[in-house]
Amino acid sequence: MKNIASLPPTFATLVAAALVSSPVLADDITNATLTERAANCADFAAQNTATATDVQRGKTFSATVSVAVNGSSCDISSNAIPNHDFNATGRFATKISEQDQTFTITARPQIAQRPTALSLQYDNAVFLNGVKLDQLAAGCYGVGDGKIGCNDMSAPYRYDPLGGASDFGADEHNAHTQPNGAYHYHGNPMALFDQQGGTGASPVIGFAADGFPIFGSYIDAGGTVRKATSSYQLKSGTRDGGPGGAYDGTFVDDWVFVAGSGDLDMCNGMVQDGIYGYVVTDTFPHVMGCFSGTPDPSFRKRR
Repeated sequence: MKNIASLPPTFATLVAAALVSSPVLADDITNATLTERAANCADFAAQNTATATDVQRGKTFSATVSVAVNGSSCDISSNAIPNHDFNATGRFATKISEQDQTFTITARPQIAQRPTALSLQYDNAVFLNGVKLDQLAAGCYGVGDGKIGCNDMSAPYRYDPLGGASDFGADEHNAHTQPNGAYHYHGNPMALFDQQGGTGASPVIGFAADGFPIFGSYIDAGGTVRKATSSYQLKSGTRDGGPGGAYDGTFVDDWVFVAGSGDLDMCNGMVQDGIYGYVVTDTFPHVMGCFSGTPDPSFRKRR
């Protein structure tokens, strides 16, 4: 998971054999800044550990995550504890707890004939520290307390957990816990890649449920390294009904896709060096706007 050049020579040999091997190297990835831009999940085969502290509780956890190659796919298994300290500023409704989660990533993703919308039925992705991305909230204006219970994907005014006046208790890593204690991100993990772009175009930091890689925010635009921009734009004016008020990003509905207005497509992806992948952005949709490929059933949420 770290730059191959910085690791023992044997690691490069093991990675070259990753397509036919199990996890290959134990490594402490606490606060690791990744550098690899490989598109194939097999290039990240490893069995890693980390230490992370729940800052508000003063409790330290041991994280485990493995990437194991299985034919033409990879299994990313973890206990869902991040590789960085967390919850310095969060307001978690449930204390974090270890999970037993495994996601299957195809090493041969394909663009589908039409995108698949994000939904509450599927987790979106898993980062290379073993923590999942689950962007959508089950909260809508006018439904219960606005935090849970809005399971109808056609319901208007769904809150963006990272948007405007939303208050979902996310911490400094844009993450919080689910009712079962599972820590998960809603956007930029504020970790795993250089947040200042000083190391050039950002590395792969995870894989979406459809197998395509997720890159950090920085791209090389004709020799200039800068943050990629989303093609979703805030609507102008005020909301017609519902909560009223100006469009400020509090709700998913506040945004509209305007093709060509940014670097990225409707799913928040682009081709870099011949590789299609999603890109972390500062604004909505934060990481993914939809699935460009077909999500693997292993990302379907347990009921």
